[in-house]
Amino acid sequence: MSDATPDAPAPDAPAPDADVPAITDPVAAAVVAKFPGSVAVESHGQSVVYVDRASLRAVTEFLRDQERFTQCSDVTAVDHAADLERVAVPGVAPERFEVVVNLLSHPRNRRIRLVAEVPEADPVVPSITPLFPGANFPEREAFDMFGVEFEGHPDLTRILLPDDWSGHPLRKDDHPARIPVTFKGDPAPR
Repeated sequence: MSDATPDAPAPDAPAPDADVPAITDPVAAAVVAKFPGSVAVESHGQSVVYVDRASLRAVTEFLRDQERFTQCSDVTAVDHAADLERVAVPGVAPERFEVVVNLLSHPRNRRIRLVAEVPEADPVVPSITPLFPGANFPEREAFDMFGVEFEGHPDLTRILLPDDWSGHPLRKDDHPARIPVTFKGDPAPR
């Protein structure tokens, strides 16, 4: 019989990294294992997985097909251009924009948030509309308001502003109140 307790690590085992918390959510752990470079954290009791923007669609498809996530509840973007402070996530290189996808699994009663860092010089991510048709309008809104393009979207056109509108109003460097806004389908400016 050994004198070592059952919970003690083996003498030659490396010490766990104190800066990297263990992934407690098995779904987030599965994404990190399947897609190298992904980073999982927890935010307010919800799993958040930072994924490479090129693999956003593949990760979403994996979650739909393998992990039974049945609904995309939201797709949006965030502009960090004016942030004086930003939470640093170890292993994630921050960019100006983030595309955020929130998925629900009704069979598992879970939710997960995917975040893809998007550079200002090339604000393009793959569309998830072919996987979740309900992502159609949220992707169009993120395109219209932030200027993030969703490659492979079936109809990536403005949804809130006129087609000839110049700029993206939710970008932090866009100048508000330049001209009166006339919305699509409005018979006359008010």
